Amino acid sequence: MAPLLIAALLAWPLAATASEPSPGQQAAWEARLEQAAKLQAEGKEMQDSIDKTFDEQTKACYKKFLVSSCLKESKLQHSKSSHQAQRLINEGKAIERSVKKEQLADKDARQAAEVPQREAELKAREREVSAEQAEKAAQIEQTRADKERKAAEGAKRKAEQAERQRKKVEEHEARLAAKKAQAERRAAEAEAK
Repeated sequence: MAPLLIAALLAWPLAATASEPSPGQQAAWEARLEQAAKLQAEGKEMQDSIDKTFDEQTKACYKKFLVSSCLKESKLQHSKSSHQAQRLINEGKAIERSVKKEQLADKDARQAAEVPQREAELKAREREVSAEQAEKAAQIEQTRADKERKAAEGAKRKAEQAERQRKKVEEHEARLAAKKAQAERRAAEAEAK
């Protein structure tokens, strides 16, 4: 019965998060996530532009007389610009991480607040399952008792039927014996005459 109880309890739907964050909080998080996405997109777009400009400058450097100096200057400019683009991307990621941490902390706090309710629901469900199991056990016991009673009644009927049959056979044999004796007496009388 214990595995049945465990299975029933596992099947009972426990609401992981019955409550949601307030609409204002959710809107603030969404706004900050949008800002983070914009910063990351802007940083990536800036990086793509910087990379494209660097490629163009590198090609142009090979047409100049002082190629090494031009490449060095181009690389330095690319590096400075890339740092600015990466700062934007990192700032967006930091905002995103911050929002995710806040959301997780909020979810954990709501779940912690719901623990007593979930425990009460679990205990109530355990009582329901125990009651259902007791009812089923009582039904099984009642069915078993009914079957035993019917079997006893059947055996009694069978015994009564066998007794009636035995009496019929005895009566039949007695009649046969009487008829046989009467036939023998008649035969003896007929011989004696």
